[in-house]
Amino acid sequence: MTPFRQNDGMPVGQCNANLPAGLQMRVGIPHKGGRLAFHAFERGYPAMVSANAFWNPAKGQFLMPEATDLTECDFALDSAGFMAMRLWQAKGMQPGMAGIFPWSYSQYVDFASQSGAAWYTQPDLCCEPEIAGRQDVVDYRVNATATLLEGTLRMVYGWQEQLAASCNARTIVNMLPPPVPVLQGWSASDYLRSLDLMMQVWERWQPWLAPPILIGVGSVCRRSLTHPTHGLYAILAALEGKLPKGARVHLFGVKGCSLDRLQHLDWVASVDSMAWDFGARMCAVKSGYSNTLARRSEAMTGWMDRAAQQLRQPQHALQL
Repeated sequence: MTPFRQNDGMPVGQCNANLPAGLQMRVGIPHKGGRLAFHAFERGYPAMVSANAFWNPAKGQFLMPEATDLTECDFALDSAGFMAMRLWQAKGMQPGMAGIFPWSYSQYVDFASQSGAAWYTQPDLCCEPEIAGRQDVVDYRVNATATLLEGTLRMVYGWQEQLAASCNARTIVNMLPPPVPVLQGWSASDYLRSLDLMMQVWERWQPWLAPPILIGVGSVCRRSLTHPTHGLYAILAALEGKLPKGARVHLFGVKGCSLDRLQHLDWVASVDSMAWDFGARMCAVKSGYSNTLARRSEAMTGWMDRAAQQLRQPQHALQL
């Protein structure tokens, strides 16, 4: 039974993102402010920031800087699933969601809603081999990601219901938007099962929610592009035509060399990458010089310029 009640003043058919046309490249920013955020703002780069950048472990809460150039950028907020997994591996059980995240549902939804992000993702459990080395572990994480989506939607709904006593529907949506759901897995079949579980959860919350406009595809960072079962192109081929009508995807951390193919898929809305920062660090190590913020800023510009050049290449028919 849907949790929506027609006459309680709640919003109906809420969208989880507003998307520009074409493929958008978001540059990963590793900090909550500072020189790199200013450089992205100055250059007009859309950005992606991890929630972990804002978490203060000593105080056990998210802290948004009083002044940060991120608030002037078009930035999206990632739930920091990979970093949460690393923390869980290093320190064991955490006090927050699923015993893996250090923050609770309420802390995350409250921060994400007030952060100024263009959109934010649900908490999810990544499936890279260094985290999930067996199929049964991948299966658990796919299941748990759907459960975390349910928990997040319950939190958003509950708070919207409280706001409905004193706010109109438009105000409620602006204050507490729904999240971007995330698909997880390692092989193409894992992602198809994740999509099925995600839609089972999402559809229970309709018509309070519209079908998702944006869906994240996680655990694609650093992976092979062409492997027949778990390569990026195999995953996209499996998902093509199976998403909800009108839905597009965001790909987390894809390789820059994939952009010339991804731009031909009109259902791929955006990608992000931190490859520029990794490249700057490796160059500094090999050359023996300090990896200064100025050099990192130059690396960001070089990477984004090359990405923009790839996205300007003539379009041809593509078959995955």
